[in-house]
Amino acid sequence: MAHSVSGRGSSRGPQPSFGDLDKALYTISVAAEILETHPRTLMLYEDAGLIEPFRTSTNRRRYSQRDISKVQVIQHLTREKGVTLAGVRHILSLFETMKKHRVEPPADLREVFDRYSQII
Repeated sequence: MAHSVSGRGSSRGPQPSFGDLDKALYTISVAAEILETHPRTLMLYEDAGLIEPFRTSTNRRRYSQRDISKVQVIQHLTREKGVTLAGVRHILSLFETMKKHRVEPPADLREVFDRYSQII
């Protein structure tokens, strides 16, 4: 089993190039394994409006590398900063506005803002 959470360096399955961040590659079970979480957690994030995976013609979820990266930011905010999912939704919205208007984030959110800014 690959130990890389980001998916880089994993020898398992096709890896997206930088130009393919939005290519829907991963099933919910594979995405959950990459993220070291339960598939139901990904469904909760979707129900909360935090992620929106691609749906196949048979309504199966497929996650892109951008989705994986976004969930990693969500996990950081919930696990390490103690933010609720409602709070995460507001923070991500603020991050998008801050990036658009070139506003600097608070020092304690700098790292997570920089990570999120690379995928939005």
